[in-house]
Amino acid sequence: MPPTLASLVHHSALKLTVRAGEDRLDTPVRWAHVSELPDPVPYMEGGELLLVTAVKLEAEDPEVMRQYVRRLAGAGVVGLGFAIGVHYDDIPQALVDAATEEGLPLLEVPRRTPFLAISKAVSAANAADQYRAVTAGFEAQRELTKAALSGDGPGDLLARLASHVNGWAALYDVSGSVVAAAPDWAARRAARLTADVERLRERPAPASSVVGGGGADGDAEADDRVELQSLGAGRRVRGVLAVGTGAPLGTAERYAVHSAIALLTLTTERSRSLQAAEQRLGAAVLRMLLAGEPDHARAVAGELYGALLDAPFRLLIAEPAAAEAEGAPAATDPLGALADAMESAALRAGEPVLVVPDGERLVVLAADGGEAVEACLALTEALRGDSARPHEPADADDLVVGLSAPAGPITAVGAYKQAEQALSVARRRGRALVEHEELAAGSVMQLLADDAVRSFADGTLRALHEHDAKGRGDLIASLRAWLSRHGQWDAAAADLGVHRHTLRYRMRRVEEILGRSLDDADVRMELWLALKATSGAGSGAA
Repeated sequence: MPPTLASLVHHSALKLTVRAGEDRLDTPVRWAHVSELPDPVPYMEGGELLLVTAVKLEAEDPEVMRQYVRRLAGAGVVGLGFAIGVHYDDIPQALVDAATEEGLPLLEVPRRTPFLAISKAVSAANAADQYRAVTAGFEAQRELTKAALSGDGPGDLLARLASHVNGWAALYDVSGSVVAAAPDWAARRAARLTADVERLRERPAPASSVVGGGGADGDAEADDRVELQSLGAGRRVRGVLAVGTGAPLGTAERYAVHSAIALLTLTTERSRSLQAAEQRLGAAVLRMLLAGEPDHARAVAGELYGALLDAPFRLLIAEPAAAEAEGAPAATDPLGALADAMESAALRAGEPVLVVPDGERLVVLAADGGEAVEACLALTEALRGDSARPHEPADADDLVVGLSAPAGPITAVGAYKQAEQALSVARRRGRALVEHEELAAGSVMQLLADDAVRSFADGTLRALHEHDAKGRGDLIASLRAWLSRHGQWDAAAADLGVHRHTLRYRMRRVEEILGRSLDDADVRMELWLALKATSGAGSGAA
């Protein structure tokens, strides 16, 4: 379940106290938002816990507070957190009365509890809820896959799907007739949707629609929400899946439905090639690996990809180097050529390879040191017409490839990030292929030339540059000298030609202006990198 106001109140580290709205604490919280605006409603989406210190509120005025609370409740704000000990030692009675009258939960936030701690608690609880939903979705995917491979027809798969969505499911053939339904009573409900199924079949696949509840005879079974999903890999509809529930599908249920659509498509699309089926299975294995579910991935991989997961592999991400000019036809398909080359090389060598198209990308798992990886290197050379490894700028029609370090199922998520980092560096440097080992072996200072890093550095140091520009001291030079001397006051002061007390004063001013402590090693590191990134680039002040 997502976090609720009650779960935040019971959070031992937050020390929140309920001052109003005790009967509405079971309300889910989408986010915790801080705003001191007298009217924050234009910036609310609903479901927020609003956190305030009342710095700009007339919190002791009963009429102002009644209007304020009424607007918040009307905007869908689920609760109000008021920090005491900042501008008020206690929550003004006018606000307490207004919240009580409106029924809006009002939480007292002690001074020792920062708003950030509340935001983190909400975020962590939402992330945990999402993880549970994804895990349940993958478990449903595994069960549905087993049902599809049982050879007993679609009935078992539909029964498991109906159980996972807490509703019913039905399969229609290409003529619109009900082939199977689960539970058994759902066949009667599904038969009522024939006209809706026929309308969906007239649209190119993939297509979907939602049918509202309320049957003609008014029975309770018809008062549901039904999603219709077409089945078929091409533009021709091969069947339709109907899923009926009492409420919109959640994340886990959506995973189950999508898995059922994929599996039923494989069953109903008689002309689908074995390669297409393997590609879908490979995509499922990849998703499980990237979701941190190596055991589930290995179970689904079976004999087809199991050998690939039993030895070190490389993860590769490829994209076209640049988009085609507007209106110009595509002369080549570099991603298709790469997939063909790697799959052919792997087939000749008898090694497994997992190739998954992902939008305008291609994601590949290939054996470390195998022929598939070598085929990738050879193809990037051939596309560019080079005789050496690709270290020169790539042409518009070429590939851009990022290659991870050797990895295993447990470290697949890290390998994906490595490949993305290598891909980003390849694009930035005009390279056709970059291996992650190159980044690890080089100096981090080379990465500071990136425009995004420069922009971050300018923003970090802007306040100090503005201070220096007004002739109030040389904080930038003092910070650079102090950091370069590892915080040694006498040595840094000698470099600057000032007394160490002067330098201490300047460092206190740096902390005050930035609002960060130089005792924090992470802060010192970020400031040093910011100074290195902006050295010789001007002040960087706005």
